[in-house]
Formats: sequence, structure tokens, C-alpha cells
Amino acid sequence: MSAELHRRAVVADTHNDLLMAVVARPRARWAQFFRERWLPQLRDGGVDLQVLPVFIDDQFRPEGSLRETLRMVEAAHVLAEGNADEVSLCRDGDEIDQALADGKVALVLALESAPGVDANVELFSTLHRLGLRVASIAHWGRTPLADGSGEDATGSSLTAAGVEAVAELERLGVIFDVSHLGASGVGHVLELATRPVMATHSSARALRDHHRNLTDDQLRGVAATGGVVCVNFVAGFLSDDPGGYTVDRIVDHIEHVASVAGIDHVGLGPDFIREVNHELTPPCCEGLSPLAGFDVNAVVPGLDGPRGLPLVTEALVRRGHSEPDILKILGENVHRLFQKELGRPA
Repeated sequence: MSAELHRRAVVADTHNDLLMAVVARPRARWAQFFRERWLPQLRDGGVDLQVLPVFIDDQFRPEGSLRETLRMVEAAHVLAEGNADEVSLCRDGDEIDQALADGKVALVLALESAPGVDANVELFSTLHRLGLRVASIAHWGRTPLADGSGEDATGSSLTAAGVEAVAELERLGVIFDVSHLGASGVGHVLELATRPVMATHSSARALRDHHRNLTDDQLRGVAATGGVVCVNFVAGFLSDDPGGYTVDRIVDHIEHVASVAGIDHVGLGPDFIREVNHELTPPCCEGLSPLAGFDVNAVVPGLDGPRGLPLVTEALVRRGHSEPDILKILGENVHRLFQKELGRPA
């Protein structure tokens, strides 16, 4: 039953850093590498809608951030053009619907923490012209726009440029992503927002007290905008005990988000990062584990990549969730949000 349900579902993954692995290859290999290494994983996992974040590793910051951002945006276009029979880089809900109708994987370009933008908020418009449709403005540390969750002790809100960024992204029809944003920053965004915001890869702080996860008040706040909270599968964000690195623990977080924010406001943001880290030289985010307080490469068994996504559906069925609710969790909620908001100017 669960396998057939998974096949019928629109499965949306709102955070996979695979672009980092693609752009590490020579440009002539970008499209073929994606076709050989990542497309089979997406197909086997039933992924229909894939958000592709542009994340700039520390080795490129600050001087090379914009250059690397543009290289990764170019890589997204190249891999889409080179695999046009299988995927489509989508700029709005209509293009997503067409891709799904054609049996293609709909790709959506996102920006994680925006180091290439810095305080030059006008560059969001430039990146929007290149296909950007989801954006966050901080990662673990401080940026000219806001503080990431690793700086929660500062209690800081968005900077003036950060406030300008929220307004500009809303004007453009780029969905604001609160994942990684510091607690005070999340509150500030929720005060400012006039359009739905989302968390592309954040779990429930009530179940795992980590600054990267969202409190119940934050979950309710995202839902109140009409947005979606997409649960992160990184093992250390699920439990402080390796014994809790399980598929059922992922479902615990999904159920908690649904119980607090509502079943229409929960999705999947797996953050399959281990393979990407291992593909890079030097490895991505080498100093991240001490900051996180756990091994960021630890994974839930069977969920080290997209192929494992049917395990989540199986667990949801086993836990007694209804078919309509499972379809919402797997991707209907994200699909609905993107249909309504993606690329729609204010």
C-alpha cells in the first residue's frame, strides 16, 4: 500500500545541496554528472519537486561568494538544459504543473544565506532574473542582513538591509525561508511578512532542543502566514541520542509540526548532506560539527539520500495516518504554496 501511495504522491524535497557536488566538477561534466549520480536517486525516491539551494562554503567566503553563487546558478541551468527530457527548472507554479504533467522533475532554485548578496539587496532582483525563487538571509553565523541561529545569544533582529530584503523578496515573488535564521530574526520576519514564508529544512524544537529547530510559537507563526515547515532529516536535529536516529523519529517531528501548525503546513526538507560532503575536496563545512554539537554526517539508517524517501511514507502508513494527510505531508502542501506564490510579483 505505501509503495503505491508514494508513487501517486507529488513528493517535494525542499532542501538538497546536490548543486555543490555538481559544480565541483568541470563544467563539461555538470549535466552528465547530475544524470549519472543524482537523477537516478531522485527517480528511485519518487521525487517530483526538488528545491536546489545555492550554498557557498566557507572556502569561498567572503571574496568569492558572488562568483561562486553565479557559478552554481549557471550549473543549475546547465544541468536542466542538458537533461531537458527528465527535469525542468521552474520559475512559477504553472511551470511546475507543466513539468509534473510531462513526467519531469520540477527543479526550483533557492539561495541559502545569500553571502554573495551581502548588503546589496538590489542583487536579489538580478538573481530573480536568473531563476531564484526561494531565499534565506543567514546560515549559522552573522551576515549583513541578519544573525543565524548560532548567534542566538545576541538576541538581534534583522538589520536595516535585512528588513529591506524581506520587502524586496516579497515584491519579486521569492518565498522567504526562515531556516537557519536566529530566533529573534524569525520573530522579526513574522512581524514583517505580508506573504507566506517557509522553513525549508527545520525540525521541532519541542522534540530536540537545538537552536536550528523551531519552537512551537515559531511553527504557529509560519503557519499563520500560510507557509509550510519542512522537517529536516539530519540525525542530530532529530534527537540528542544516536538511538533516536530513526525513521520513526522523523515521523515524530512531522506529527508534532502538524499538531501545532496544522496538517496543511508541514512538508519534507531532508537536507541529504553526507554524500555531498564526501564529494567535495576539501570537505564541505569542516568546522560545522563542533558548532552543531554532533556529527553532521550522521544519518538515519536508510535515509542517507533521496532513495530512502519511501521509508517515510511507509512509516506514516504504519502509524495510521490517512491517505489525504500523507499526500499533504509528502508534497501537496509545498506544491500548493508554490502554485500560489512562486514567482508571482506582489
